[in-house]
Amino acid sequence: MRAVVQRVKSSEVTVQNKKIASIDSGLLILLGIGREDDEADIDYLINKIINLRIFEDVEGKMNLSALDLNKSIMVVSQFTLYGDCKKGRRPSFFNAAPPDRAEQLYDTFIEEIKKQNLVVATGEFQAMMDISLVNDGPVTLLIDSKKEF
Repeated sequence: MRAVVQRVKSSEVTVQNKKIASIDSGLLILLGIGREDDEADIDYLINKIINLRIFEDVEGKMNLSALDLNKSIMVVSQFTLYGDCKKGRRPSFFNAAPPDRAEQLYDTFIEEIKKQNLVVATGEFQAMMDISLVNDGPVTLLIDSKKEF
């Protein structure tokens, strides 16, 4: 499982010109689900993400987490995080989970992160979405549950 985690001042998801979700200050998580992923990957990523010390303390140091500050979380499914561009010019998505399995794990990820008592907003699985955000910092991190990067 892979995530692009962005510290944001705000984020919004629009589907067919209709805003379906938004958050103020918090984290935008673009979530890619791989063919070999399971619930252990969900547990690893949620624990890592909500405890990342990427928010500034009173001294201006990145020393506080989303959990510490009760920040909002936006989760958006992003199968293209498993795009392999090593050969040719068209990405291969072979390593991405099939849609039915990906949706199941995506839904489980959302349910598990909601158990942390944080405000959670989501995109719409398999929809064409417009994602807008104001990146705070900018702070953008890549996390892989298999620790490939």
